[in-house]
Amino acid sequence: MEDRYFIEGGSSLNGTVAISGSKNASLPILVASLLTPDRSVISGVPYLSDIGNMIKMLTELGAQVGCQDHQVTVHARDLQPGDQLCLLAKTMRASFLLMGALLARNGRGCLPLPGGCAIGARPVNLHLKGLARLGAEISIEKGLVTASAKRLRGSEVCLDFPSVGATENIMMAATCAQGVTTLVNAAAEPEIADLALFLNKMGARVTGAGTPVVQIDGGHPLHGVVHTVIPDRIEAGTFMVAAAATRGQVRLKQVIPEHLRAVIAKLREAGAEVEEGTGELFVWAPREFVPLTIETAPHPGFPTDMQPQFAALMATSGGTSRIAETVFESRFLYTQELCRMGACIEYSGDSIIIRGIKALSPARVKITDLRAGAALAIAALSTWGETEIDGIYHLDRGYEELEDKLNGLGARVRRVEEQAANL
Repeated sequence: MEDRYFIEGGSSLNGTVAISGSKNASLPILVASLLTPDRSVISGVPYLSDIGNMIKMLTELGAQVGCQDHQVTVHARDLQPGDQLCLLAKTMRASFLLMGALLARNGRGCLPLPGGCAIGARPVNLHLKGLARLGAEISIEKGLVTASAKRLRGSEVCLDFPSVGATENIMMAATCAQGVTTLVNAAAEPEIADLALFLNKMGARVTGAGTPVVQIDGGHPLHGVVHTVIPDRIEAGTFMVAAAATRGQVRLKQVIPEHLRAVIAKLREAGAEVEEGTGELFVWAPREFVPLTIETAPHPGFPTDMQPQFAALMATSGGTSRIAETVFESRFLYTQELCRMGACIEYSGDSIIIRGIKALSPARVKITDLRAGAALAIAALSTWGETEIDGIYHLDRGYEELEDKLNGLGARVRRVEEQAANL
């Protein structure tokens, strides 16, 4: 059975919401805990299906994993891949982060080509080229990727594109390589800096994380640590846009405003008011929004994970907006669902043109990927009437207790199992 949402729109969001720990920081940090046989404790980990799948994979590798109150304890004395690892790894793209850790710890990693959201081709060739530069031998056969090395050695690795996953994989492997690795054109997202902080607590020597050039002085002993992950900037951005789209007033707690500069700037440009505090943001909306021109880019540019949410906002804003996607191909599939609700959206090469209308109409729509789901939820909240949203398992991958948080702000969201919905 598959759950769905019924969202009764027309109510503005008002109140205070606490933002969960970052999914995209938690996943690589959980993997990095495999680099040592010692016990590590990671706090602030959100309860999400992707996190649950990663924990299953760590357990399948032989690690002892405990979870309580958003705290995960990982003790990986010995690593031995189990029979179910490949089946689990196919369900999410982040599983490929295990390659760098397994290569560093065991001298060998074997994983399937990863799955994940349907947002175009996201090849792992950058990961493999980087690991090969460290001395790994790579082979691909029948959908399985194997990397092996008797000894990893530091090297200069220049990425063709600042891939977050490739940066994380290479960083983890390089901590156990002999000598210095210089990673050029590295991703600069906050999650990269958080992973580096975790690695350095373990005894690694990583400098420059959060900039395009990261240096790892490898080969130093690693030990267990205690660490708290950063807040989820994409969840925070989503609630900011939802507050604006419903013409509400929402205070966000447990956020790092510095991580949301591009989102804050675009909301202010559209006409919203954003007030910054220590560890919090306060967002309130004007009566009318002005159109925007947005182009996604690697951090610190506008995040690709926020463009669907802004499309939902612009759908009922005055004038004509344009959003260009430069990071992932095929990331506009969700627009077909917004059009079911009456949105006026046209394709133009790698961009969409959004002609704002007064109001959307409720409809039955289906989520195509995680952030598409957020866009459809925002659209449903901002219209009058009841919208039915299928495929909310996508939302469960990246938003913790979403319906509870929205309802706490005055929304009317019901989660219903498919069988019950058909009665």
